[in-house]
Amino acid sequence: MAQGEPTTHGPDPERPDAPRPGEEPDRPPATAPAGAPARGPGGRPDAADEDGPPAGSADAPDDDDPPVFTVSGRFGRPGRPLRRNSFLVGFTGGLGVLLAYTVYLGLRNAAGILVLVVIALFLAVGLNPAVLRLRRFGLPRGLAVAVVALTVLLLLCGGVLALVPPIVTQSGQFVEQLPSYVEALRRNEAVNDLVERYDLMERVQSAANAETVGRALGGVLGGAQLIFGTIFRALTVLVLTIYFLVYFDKLRALGYAVVPASRRERVRLIGDEILTKVGAYMVGALTIAVLAGVSTFVFALIAGLPYPFALAVVVAVADLIPQIGATLGAVIVSLVGFATDLPVGIACVVFFVIYQQVENYLIYPKIMRRSVEVNEVAALVAALLGVALMGVVGALLAIPLVAAVQLILREVVLPRQESR
Repeated sequence: MAQGEPTTHGPDPERPDAPRPGEEPDRPPATAPAGAPARGPGGRPDAADEDGPPAGSADAPDDDDPPVFTVSGRFGRPGRPLRRNSFLVGFTGGLGVLLAYTVYLGLRNAAGILVLVVIALFLAVGLNPAVLRLRRFGLPRGLAVAVVALTVLLLLCGGVLALVPPIVTQSGQFVEQLPSYVEALRRNEAVNDLVERYDLMERVQSAANAETVGRALGGVLGGAQLIFGTIFRALTVLVLTIYFLVYFDKLRALGYAVVPASRRERVRLIGDEILTKVGAYMVGALTIAVLAGVSTFVFALIAGLPYPFALAVVVAVADLIPQIGATLGAVIVSLVGFATDLPVGIACVVFFVIYQQVENYLIYPKIMRRSVEVNEVAALVAALLGVALMGVVGALLAIPLVAAVQLILREVVLPRQESR
């Protein structure tokens, strides 16, 4: 016997449970690990688990995969399903494009209403300081909003009453004097010669047909539609402004609640500063416009211009337009002055040249110093873009938007660029 080989003649006296030679050792049943399928006699899996691979194996389906059905092996074993179907990706992209185009159509069709909403928001932000000042006197918010809205409505009614009567009066006088104008033209030999040479009477009679009458009626109906549409839009803006003023604090809190909590405090501080600047700009612009209107009214009374209150309202409203409004009002009043008398027109030009210098270098800087600080070039470019995009409304919104953008650049964008 080779040295080191175990003996096989009998059981080991130190291990009484050792198997005898030629016997199979008694193996205890192997305990299945947690999660493994139970096994029947002979180590075979139970019949309940024969339909699929054991959990945790490489062939086990994931929770995100679709269910695997039992198939025969006649055509081979099926592969794993594709997670991204090219048709599904294309279909989803097409739906996204269609949804984006639908949103674009909706915004384009609702552009008029959205402009009214923007105007109402701008007016609410500008009038909110007046509401807060009334609340400091002990008035509840609802009553303060009612007082401010009534004041604005009275100002609008005053402006309409100042502008409409002169227009109606001048139109009536023109209609009354039209026959005398025609008679004077008929007595003029040069005019009669032109009428006979170019057959103007026949052309006028041929033009006065049903089509011309229909176009004239269409113009009249279009004018009526324009008037009633303007009244409807003005009332809509007024009602929306009142609602925004009543729920101003709730709307502001809702806007800040959308921001993540980690950035909410900083966003609230910057947002309140922007609202303060917009409100201060609105109050300052109204103050400058009122001063321009009062000065024009006093000058019109001294110079003897017709309808001085109407001209003052025109100058005040035009002065609200940045950069070009004051010049526009001056041109209108100067034309009325030249139509009245040549020396009066020259006096109007001199007055507005002097007043605009005083306004630009004394009044405007003193009033706007604490409200908005906007670069002149940025203000001019913003006003031009605002007029091109949204007309007079865009010009009114240009300066506050530029002030808000400058604040965001100074407090957010530039510090972030410096920290990189």
